Parts: sequence; structure tokens; C-alpha cells
Amino acid sequence: MEKEPFILAIESSCDDTSAAIIKGDKILSNIVSTQEVHKEFGGVVPELASRAHQKNIIPTVDLALKEAKITKKDLDAIAFTRGPGLLGSLLVGVSFAKSFAMALNKPMIEVNHMEAHILAHLINDGSPIPEFPFLCLTVSGGHTQLVVVKSPLDMEVIGETIDDAAGEAFDKISKIMELPYPGGPLIDKYAKEGNPNAYKFPHPKVGELEFSFSGLKTSVLRFLQKEVRQNENFVEEHLFDICASVQKTIIDILINKVKIASKKTGINRIAIAGGVSANSELRKRLLENTFGWQVFIPDFQFCTDNAGMIAIAGYYKFQKEIFVDQSVVADARLRI
Repeated sequence: MEKEPFILAIESSCDDTSAAIIKGDKILSNIVSTQEVHKEFGGVVPELASRAHQKNIIPTVDLALKEAKITKKDLDAIAFTRGPGLLGSLLVGVSFAKSFAMALNKPMIEVNHMEAHILAHLINDGSPIPEFPFLCLTVSGGHTQLVVVKSPLDMEVIGETIDDAAGEAFDKISKIMELPYPGGPLIDKYAKEGNPNAYKFPHPKVGELEFSFSGLKTSVLRFLQKEVRQNENFVEEHLFDICASVQKTIIDILINKVKIASKKTGINRIAIAGGVSANSELRKRLLENTFGWQVFIPDFQFCTDNAGMIAIAGYYKFQKEIFVDQSVVADARLRI
């Protein structure tokens, strides 16, 4: 039997520096170094993010190797996020991967960040693994997509947002309400105490497999401005109901599009991926569906940005010997 490869994976697409070690399809370590510096600015500052990556990347990789109980000499390949993401952040991870691979004389594997979110479902961690083909709703701060996954290396985007992503809508609306960053998890938390039918917000009129969230942000902003003019404590007094109503609107939009996509493709194996897949209400609504769907939700640690998902994507490319050379460069707008 052929030896299962040890692969080091690097993820630095936004504001989390992460390194993971995989042996075959099993994750041995998955270290995420979160950057706290952005909280005071209410959002990710790209320049600060890339500086923090430079500071964090070597200790993070070192810890990943130690936790996996291997040395750099045991590695068979280096996988890294090539894009999409913030260019300055990507450059740190790509430059480190190139230097490390050159020093060790090991092959390099470029990984698309969005494909990796989807392939997190194939990590052998005891969770159910979907059979192909499956339909994946990928929802994060930068992307909202519907993807038909035919194999680990064959995916087709059948629908996506025409403006803002669902995660961005959560974060921007929380900022309008002056909640601390990141606001998405706070809306999820406060929504549990509120009435989701307290306020009605419009759904966008776009193509049947298209998403749009910029109008929702404007609608919430205007609604709050109007109410605050009459009662300056409106947000404070009705915070739970506002959060529950906003969250219900976003999740209704997402689930309605999945229903259409499932009907059009005839696929009833539904997976979710990306940071917003950590939202408790989205998980609950999908699991309680009455549409005959078989639903797959990744372990919480593989929902947000992490190198474990880069590692599994790297593993499937390693099997097919899909490597890149030292001429590879970061691509902030890389597409599936």
C-alpha cells in the first residue's frame, strides 16, 4: 500500500493566519491564529491584516508541525491558498509557501479558497460525507454561491450574488446597529431572544439563481433611521427583534434559492460551507427541512477560514499530481 502523504497547508486569505497538517484525508493539526487588531476599526483593515500574517505565519506553522508530531522533513508537499481574498494577505501565505517549498525541495499545490470551503465536507473526521453529485450553498463574508459538486476537482457555479455576500450583509447591518465586529455571530446570538416576524424586510427581485443583499442593507438602514428619529433608543429597546427579523430575511432568501436549485438540478444532497454556515438558525432550518433533502453541515472548526480545508483540497490535487512551480502568484479574484 502506498504511503499516505503528509501535506502542510497554509491559509491567509483574509484576517486569520492558519496552518494545518493532513495525512491522507485525516487532519492531524489545524491551527488558527485570529487577529484581534481589527475589532477597534469595526472591520478588516487590509494593511493591518497582512502585517499580522507576517508576524503570525512562522509560529503558526511551527505549532501545526509540533501538534502533528512531525518535522518539516516528513512533509511531501506544501498546499496554500492562492485566492480569492485580500491581495496583501494572500501574498504573505503564497510567499511563505514558495520559500518553504523551495528550501525543502517539495512540490507546491495551489488551492482555491472557495473550492476548499466546499471540500471541507470530505475531511475524514467521522462526520457524514456527501456522495457526488451534491449541491453546496457557499456563504461567507465575501461570497454567496450555489455550486454543483461533481467530484473533488469538478465543480460548477450555477448561481451567485450580483453584489454583496450574505456574510457582508450580517456584518454591515450589525455595524449600522453599532454592534462590535464581527457582528454576524452577535446577530445570531441576539436573534434567539427575538421575534423573527416583528419586522418585514423585502426580498430582492433578481434572477432565479442569483442573490442580492445590497438592497436589504439599505432597507434596514432606512427603517432604523426612520424609527430612531421618533425614538432615539429604538435599536437598544428592540435589538433582539431587529436581529431576529434581519436573520430570518437573509435565511429565507438563502433557503428559497436552494429550493429552486435543488428542483432545477434534481439533486437533494445539500451541503453548506463558508463562515455563515456556522449560523445556528441556518443550520437548524436546513436540518428541519421538509423538502426531502439530505443535509450535510461541516464541523464548526471547518466552517470559518482554516487551513484544514486547504489541506483536504491539496490532498485531492496531490493524488492527481496537480502541482505548480515557483512562477505562481496570488490572485485576489480567483474564481471556481
